[in-house]
This record gives sequence, C-alpha cells and structure tokens, in this order.
Amino acid sequence: MANEMMNWHNDLFDRFNDLTKMDDLVNGLGRSFLNGSNNGSVLKTDIKENDDQYEMHVDVPGIKKDDIALKYRDGTLSIAVKRDSFSDDSDHDGNVIASERATGRFGRQYSLPDVDAAKIEAHYDNGVLKLTLPKKAAADTQHIEIQ
Repeated sequence: MANEMMNWHNDLFDRFNDLTKMDDLVNGLGRSFLNGSNNGSVLKTDIKENDDQYEMHVDVPGIKKDDIALKYRDGTLSIAVKRDSFSDDSDHDGNVIASERATGRFGRQYSLPDVDAAKIEAHYDNGVLKLTLPKKAAADTQHIEIQ
C-alpha cells in the first residue's frame, strides 16, 4: 500500500515537471469541472451564430418535453429541466456497480444579445432541444458627414 501511494505521489509530481503532461492534467481538470464532473447536471450545448440568428442544440436525454422550461429576458436565455427520481428495484442481489444518472432540477443560462424573443423557435426531438433565436433587425444608421 505504501509503495502504491508513493508511486501515485511520484506520478503526480512527474506530471507537474513535464509541461505536456501538465497541460493534459489541467485540461482534464477543466473538462471535468465544466462538464459537471460527468454527473449529468450540466446541459451540453452547441451554439452557432450567423448574421441573422443563433442556432442551439442542447442535449437533454431522458427528459420529457413538458419538463423543459425556456425563458429569454434582458439578453439571457435560461433553460431549466427537471428529471424525476427513479429507482431500479430489479437488482435484488446488489449487483449495481455504478449509478450515474442524475435526478433533480438542472439549468443553464446563455448570454445571447439582441434576440427577437417573439420569434424564438424550439423543437425537441430524440433527446435534443433545437433552438432558433432570430436576431433583432439592426437599427438603421445614418451616415453623418462632418462639415
């Protein structure tokens, strides 16, 4: 046991001494943190912007459409989801070795300025929430000539 702990300790310091391994360590920690440590509590999202709209794809597997709430206010889109608790009573022998499916309420906010809230479209299909958020028309600008 002591040798295993010492080897782990040495491996950790070797990673700090080797910059490429250090980058892997730091990036891995960042991914774990940003991904909610793989507990399913963060909504994985792709966002694409073009001149006239934002397009979003949000993974919400196992969530019913009625348990998804969307709000857009003051340049911020809020998505809240609810997953009811569940239990697997079929394993009476205690053979379950991992249970990672999270339950409860989860949410996320996105800063998306200048969206025309009245024209937002949302579709839910096969565990993916697809949103189209049209931008407001750009204000007409006038060219002012300096005399």
